[in-house]
Amino acid sequence: MIGKVLGDRYELIERIGGGGMALVYKAKCNLLNRYVAVKILRPEFESDEEFIKSFRQESQSAASLSHHNIVNIYDVGKENDTDYIVMEYVENKTLKQIIKEEGPLNSNRVIKIGKQIALALEHAHSNHIIHRDIKPHNILVTSNDTAKVTDFGIARAVTSSTITNAGNVIGSVHYFSPEQARGGYISEKSDIYSLGIVLYEMATGTLPFEGEKPLSVALKHINEEVQDPRKVNKSIPKALADIILKATQREQSKRYENAMELYKDLDIALQKPMGNFVDLLDKGDSPTVVIPAIDEEQIISKSKKNKKENNRVIIWSAILLAFVSALMVTVGGIYLKDILFVKEVNVPGVVGLSEDDAKKELLKLGLKAEAATTRFSNEYEKGYVIEQDPKEGIKRKEGYPVNLILSKGKELVEAPNLINKNIESIDITLENAKLKEGKVKYEYSSMPVGIIVDQEPRGGQMVEIDSQINLVVSQGIQTKTILMPTLVGKPLKEVKKTIEASGLILGKVEYKESEEEKDIVIWQNLKGGTEVEENQVVNLSVSEGSSIRQPSEEDEFQMKSISFRLYYDQANNENFRLKIVKIQNGIPIVVHDKMHNKSMSGKEKIAIEGRGKASIDIYFDDVLIADKQIDFETGNIDD
Repeated sequence: MIGKVLGDRYELIERIGGGGMALVYKAKCNLLNRYVAVKILRPEFESDEEFIKSFRQESQSAASLSHHNIVNIYDVGKENDTDYIVMEYVENKTLKQIIKEEGPLNSNRVIKIGKQIALALEHAHSNHIIHRDIKPHNILVTSNDTAKVTDFGIARAVTSSTITNAGNVIGSVHYFSPEQARGGYISEKSDIYSLGIVLYEMATGTLPFEGEKPLSVALKHINEEVQDPRKVNKSIPKALADIILKATQREQSKRYENAMELYKDLDIALQKPMGNFVDLLDKGDSPTVVIPAIDEEQIISKSKKNKKENNRVIIWSAILLAFVSALMVTVGGIYLKDILFVKEVNVPGVVGLSEDDAKKELLKLGLKAEAATTRFSNEYEKGYVIEQDPKEGIKRKEGYPVNLILSKGKELVEAPNLINKNIESIDITLENAKLKEGKVKYEYSSMPVGIIVDQEPRGGQMVEIDSQINLVVSQGIQTKTILMPTLVGKPLKEVKKTIEASGLILGKVEYKESEEEKDIVIWQNLKGGTEVEENQVVNLSVSEGSSIRQPSEEDEFQMKSISFRLYYDQANNENFRLKIVKIQNGIPIVVHDKMHNKSMSGKEKIAIEGRGKASIDIYFDDVLIADKQIDFETGNIDD
């Protein structure tokens, strides 16, 4: 198979594992350029169409799971006669390999790995998927002790693995629950039992039940209690031992109600290793194999001394039963009829009722109520019935047990850590976590604008699905505003003191020719009288005096003056700098350079002196807006 390409994209590189049903290869996904793990079914399963159908259905169901403690399933496909599953590739060892290499693990490490497995099971169970084959072989552990559960849905995909009293059971005999061994009702608590056995093996380095044959081990699960692990390893703290014993109770009702309860006790055990907080009602390699379901006759027969004695008891019991039956028919057939023919009733609908009310309704009709398990529900409150078996309207005899599935409230999810992320980029994160954005409060902060600086609930906290995450977002560093002083017309020395006292910063100072006295400010980039932020940079233009030659007496006699009004419609600012340059005989002379106000448009008269003809350039804030021709002799101004 090495070198084979499946689905035109998955190139098999090397074999990295395998079990009773499949082989696992490391492969390269040529489409996404990443490594994946490809699980290929063994040839002996490929001829069973019923199995293939169930396998695909269960694999697709497992692919719906998305959790950091579960190996993700990316794809399911078929290449000719080869069915395969494409999964996340994890550089790892199995937990079984670690136990073999290191023996009993440190208690804190047992708890930390156990918590991660419990979270994975909680996620699967909330999606109505029961693993059925939890064992160290199916748990991958990375170099930083991150646990990832794999092989979801595989055991259940096998046709013969549907657990019934008549048929075969599939699973790992050293780890599966008493109800799996018996072929009874399987629930999420069956996975909890298996996790309890895994915790036992991590803590002690051994398995609680051993036997020469799978059947003998299965019978021990049914008939014997798991012994206190401290009898094997005295260093195990009391809290961890109690958790293991509660998870491995033979009766489902005495185990943890769900994986989240187990997770919480493990979390407390880290802080209180010798604590007494666990409510106890009663104080090797294991490949996946197929064994006959163990019924009650097998359990009874195991306790008999020999087959002959058993047959003798059956014969005498039959004779006695026949005698009693004949006697009863003779003396009171009507009473026998009442015993043998039990009344049938219609099962009432109890979905939506509280557990107590549902039990009352069932008892009224002579039915029994059994709360088999709990499940997250967004529709019903905690403790209310969300599903029943049999369904409403089905006829059952009095005394028949009705299994109730109760709500444990809304699904709990882990709140993501959003601190230091931009609020504009968290939508997908919240959507993937099945949470919503709550109230957003903006506060001044040293962080950039838009960065989340706080959240409630905090990242890592378990919250109900669809909960809101309230956010505190940075609006940048708090700044103060001041009223910009008017600096134009004032001496530069005075202006520098004003700028410093106002909390502003003096920027570029540019000297220009002007009719104003030298060192008088003739322009400022920030308009006086407006609000500006502290520490703003103020650029200035300062007069260096006029370079216009003073006319001689002869010039005064010959020069003439032309007066005109200017309209300031083209000025961009309310206050602006007006500069007029006269060009005569190719020589430019600045004849006017002052600040003006737009409100004086058409009201100010400007006079220019000269001789003969000349041209003038008119500038608003150093932008040329007009070019005029002047005849000082005639007094005309032409465009």
